[in-house]
Amino acid sequence: MPQRVDTKSFTAVLGLTQAILLRLFPGTSPALLDRLFTDVELLFAGHHPGFQANDLRYHDHEHTLQAAGCLAVLLEGAQLSGEIERFSVRQFEIAIAAALLHDSGYLKARSDEGGTGAKYTLTHVLRSCAFAASYLLTLGVNEKEIASVLAAINCTGHNHEIGRLQFNDPTDCFIGCSLATADLIGQMSAPDYPQKLEALYGEFRESDEFVAMPRERRQFKSAQDLVRKTPHFWTQVIQPRLEHDLRGVYRFLARPYPGGPNKYLEAVERNIATVRQHTKKLPDRPS
Repeated sequence: MPQRVDTKSFTAVLGLTQAILLRLFPGTSPALLDRLFTDVELLFAGHHPGFQANDLRYHDHEHTLQAAGCLAVLLEGAQLSGEIERFSVRQFEIAIAAALLHDSGYLKARSDEGGTGAKYTLTHVLRSCAFAASYLLTLGVNEKEIASVLAAINCTGHNHEIGRLQFNDPTDCFIGCSLATADLIGQMSAPDYPQKLEALYGEFRESDEFVAMPRERRQFKSAQDLVRKTPHFWTQVIQPRLEHDLRGVYRFLARPYPGGPNKYLEAVERNIATVRQHTKKLPDRPS
């Protein structure tokens, strides 16, 4: 993550997010953000009565913090740009809540003894929405706000077209596009992204096995196959999605906006270049 913040630390990313909140809305209480980060840290660590600790190597707590931190930076850039309808303090908080909860659907119930949370890859968005709705009610979040959170989480589903989703208003749509953008760019800009692709493949493999996906229908046949396909995935799938379906909101990560460098995209491009170099060393055929 280009921001100089430890994305393994809930405290560090909370600090970044609270600082942005107070720059945008001076004098605002950061109490809700503090509660959200504290609760989600406990959730991922296995201190929730209904769920085990997160047990994934790729979609772990750091992945969630990468998305949340990137989203906060993007929202700040957008608010200061003057190009969008200004969002409120509450909408900022709701957006961060969606980021923190968007992958809670990978968590296993206490009674679930089989495999890892990776088996829920195909259903994790739905499961995340279910958990978010029940949890946010305990914080006094109203039904309309919960609908906003669920809409944003749904935007992170790679097969979900934004134009087919329902939103309360244009700001909700913008927040959904922003979260989906931060979810993608936050992980792909991380310094260790190329090294974590093997772990990502392991999650896809477990998911395929859990749903008895025939081998010939699996998107990736091996870790090497995933690595080989990653540059094409970036240029032919992710970049068009960022630009069109997600409304090009990645531009708000530039500093200073609009003419400054977008260090997040620069980091992604460096990672893709690293992956391309690595593919040259792979055997001619996937293992």
